[in-house]
This record gives sequence, C-alpha cells and structure tokens, in this order.
Amino acid sequence: MVVTRLQPERAPEWLSPLLRRVGEADAETLSHHRIPPRAGARRAAVLVLFGEDQVHGPDVLLVERASSLRTHAGQVAFPGGSADPHDRDEVATALREAEEETGVEPEGVVPLAVLPELFIPPSGFVVTPVLAHWERPVAVHAVDAAETAAVVRVPLVDLAEPANRITVRNPSGTSSPAFVVAGLLVWGFTGGLLSALLDLGGWARPWDTARVDDLGAAWSAARAGRQEVAGS
Repeated sequence: MVVTRLQPERAPEWLSPLLRRVGEADAETLSHHRIPPRAGARRAAVLVLFGEDQVHGPDVLLVERASSLRTHAGQVAFPGGSADPHDRDEVATALREAEEETGVEPEGVVPLAVLPELFIPPSGFVVTPVLAHWERPVAVHAVDAAETAAVVRVPLVDLAEPANRITVRNPSGTSSPAFVVAGLLVWGFTGGLLSALLDLGGWARPWDTARVDDLGAAWSAARAGRQEVAGS
C-alpha cells in the first residue's frame, strides 16, 4: 500500500527511459529468484537512489553491510530494511532506513516509482524497491558501524563496464549476475536487480555471460582489488 505521492514528472531526462519501462516490469524481470513469497513473510523496503555527480555522471547509492551482522554479513545492498509499524508506506520505510544507514536527507529525495514486491529466500523477506532521484545530494557515510561498513556512490558507467560484470555461482548451486566495482562484489538480490535496471534503462553493454566465478573466488578478487586501490 503506497500513500506517498510519487513524482515521476520530476525525474531528469536520463532517468526517463528507465521510468517508461519499469512500469511494465514484473517480479520475474527484476529478480533472478523464481520462488513465490511464503505466507506471513516479513516486509521490507529498499531505496534505489539514483544521483548524478559532475565528475562521473549518473550513479546509484549502495551500502556494504557490516561483517558482524547475522544475515547478509558483508554483502553490498541498497539502503533499506524492515518495515516499522509507524511507517505510513513502503516509501517511508525506504527513506527512513536510508537516513538511518547513510545520512541521506529525505527532503532531498524525490520518490519516482514503487517496483513490484520481490522475495528473498535466504532471509525470508518480501522487499519493495523504491526508485528515487537524489535531487539534492548531501555527504553520506556509515552512520552506525555495527550495521554498515561503508557507503558508496557507484557510477552507472562502472556498473555497465563489461569487464566489471560476472556471473556468480553460489554454494547452493544457483547462479546470478554480479558486479566487481569499487573494490566490492555486488551480487545476490542487489546484483540481480541492478542488472535488470541497467537493461531496462538502456545502459547495459554486451558482456561475457559465460564468465562464471565461484562466490568465494569472486569475493576474494574484489577484496584484492580494494587493497590495490588503497595502496596506490
């Protein structure tokens, strides 16, 4: 149930192709999971926040979860989390969680669209992605180190770079799209949704889908890349 007024008319021109196509996308288009939600699944929302930087152009805000968390430890994700009884809708949940995790100011964010609910089998959450434009960006950071290890603005051009794209084979035997950018491995729910959004927005470039890495090896390679950047 969404009661917040969405304002797609305020989106910049470069986001218009995505908005035109995302309204027709279903859950299967947006997620590599094909498992229907369980009855009584917990609800959550994430903020898919697109901004623009004068140097690197359009980007998306991502967080690296703390390695000490019980679920999805160390993974890269969109800002977001569980719905609170006081949240009036999914947009309110996504904005509140983003502010708590990264310091994003909700007043500078324009909600554009609410995507279909997506089920995440490992955690049992039904997640609603909220697509938004960061109209008035502010400096962001990991507000609580116990929950968030890092906050990054990842340029779309880096996500679309074919050399940064791989397919990850999970220990369960399933495979999913992934990205190795900014010394981070973006995979799972976040990698699958980003891959779909790149396609829908017309930003994707042909990449080697036959390049498949085991999850552990891909994670090690991403960490090694981060150390090289830090040491340069």
